[in-house]
Amino acid sequence: MKTVAIVDYGMGNLDSVARAVEECDGTSRVARDARELAGASHIILPGVGAFPDAMRNLRARSLDAALAEQALTRHVPFLGICLGMQLLATRGWEGQLTDGLGWIGGEVRRLEPAGEDTRIPHIGWNEVVWLRECPLFRGIPSGKDFYFVHSYRFCPADPGHTLAHTPYGAGFVSAIGYGSVFGVQFHPEKSQKAGFHVLRNFLSL
Repeated sequence: MKTVAIVDYGMGNLDSVARAVEECDGTSRVARDARELAGASHIILPGVGAFPDAMRNLRARSLDAALAEQALTRHVPFLGICLGMQLLATRGWEGQLTDGLGWIGGEVRRLEPAGEDTRIPHIGWNEVVWLRECPLFRGIPSGKDFYFVHSYRFCPADPGHTLAHTPYGAGFVSAIGYGSVFGVQFHPEKSQKAGFHVLRNFLSL
């Protein structure tokens, strides 16, 4: 059975992610420091809140360096969810300019409305269109609906890191990936059957 370290940096609904992992036949454990990350077969970085606060908390707990050691050096499969995906960027513009983890080049900027009827924050179900093959989405049809809650979007520097797109407002990147590092803007733990399929695919890596 796979052991998934769910990163606790004071932001994010850890319980719902843990329950989803258990439902997908994984074993979850909350990780608050480098010691608790060690030995995990997979890592999930959840998150709900503001980019600057999240980065401040990660650095205060030395989790930025610990996560890089596991994901980039040891190549432990890594999944960032919602804000956890955005933190992979070089920098974010939410509230103030803040350096991110910098694992996948790009910036996090506010969602662009397509017109006056575009609601921001974007809350609810919307389709996710695959742009390239990815093991995270194996067996899931392109255009499937997933659940979103966000006001900001990841803008990758390299289009080759974009895995999926969602046509809401002016459109935004809804999944990114590089090597064994993945990020999804939607919440798989809140996306019912399709979301659990994503988590099972992640645990199979």
